[in-house]
Amino acid sequence: MKQKPENPQWLRIKLTTNENFIAIKNTLKQHNLHTVCESAHCPNISECWNTGTATFMLMGDTCTRACKFCAVKTGNPMKKLDIDEPKKLAFALGEIGLFDYVVLTSVNRDDLEDGGASHFAECIKGIKKYYPEIIIEVLIPDFNGDTTALRKIVDAKPEVVAHNIETVERLQKMARDPRASYNQSLKVLENVKKMNSGIYTKSSVMLGLGEKDEEVIKAMKDLRAINVDILTIGQYLRPTDWHIPITEFVEPQKFEYFKQKAVELGFLFCASGPLVRSSYKAGELFMRNIIKI
Repeated sequence: MKQKPENPQWLRIKLTTNENFIAIKNTLKQHNLHTVCESAHCPNISECWNTGTATFMLMGDTCTRACKFCAVKTGNPMKKLDIDEPKKLAFALGEIGLFDYVVLTSVNRDDLEDGGASHFAECIKGIKKYYPEIIIEVLIPDFNGDTTALRKIVDAKPEVVAHNIETVERLQKMARDPRASYNQSLKVLENVKKMNSGIYTKSSVMLGLGEKDEEVIKAMKDLRAINVDILTIGQYLRPTDWHIPITEFVEPQKFEYFKQKAVELGFLFCASGPLVRSSYKAGELFMRNIIKI
């Protein structure tokens, strides 16, 4: 039997918990809320929860798509939505003590007429109602390219809108659900800027899927061509044997190389490292500082 390769030293994490971690876990359970930290098996869950931060995942824990890199559960939610979720989110933020910066993401909800955009927007507005000074970053689906749905998100006025291209153009079909595409994702980010140029846009790329350096740089250039402001680059980690295998563990020096390239291309900020994920604390700190100026 072929043994699963061990993660290199730079990817080994010691998971610990403290009072903040336990408080967040209890709050989520009490309000029946979900986080991408748990659902996507994020390696940084201990670091984030122990310091009192979490990325909330809206509209349940079941995604209607089946990307071959993602640990989130796939299925048909049958149009079910918790209409009290906006209020529950606000209460949860108060209990956790998150008053300055929050990240919201969601599963894809192709079972809903607008992909869940209306509900997502209500969650943004619900939080703003209670905490008008809070900075909201959203990591959104592509809504099948529906600009009317996207407009609902933009009009809710989050400060940062993220949408991930995930990987280089050549590897899109291998990694993502057939309903997603490289060009459609670029169009989402481009349209956000067209609708409101004051919103910061952000995207993310995974390494370790067989991409070439020049393909990564091309993806970076494609993002800058549509004025994407923020980029995160991280190592793909295979959640289960069903998911696509890791081609390589990219060394930290290569992540630093791409970070420097991102700076040269004009990104306002790039977080690049083996454990970097779309919602990353260093990025939140940077955005908090730049938006408050």
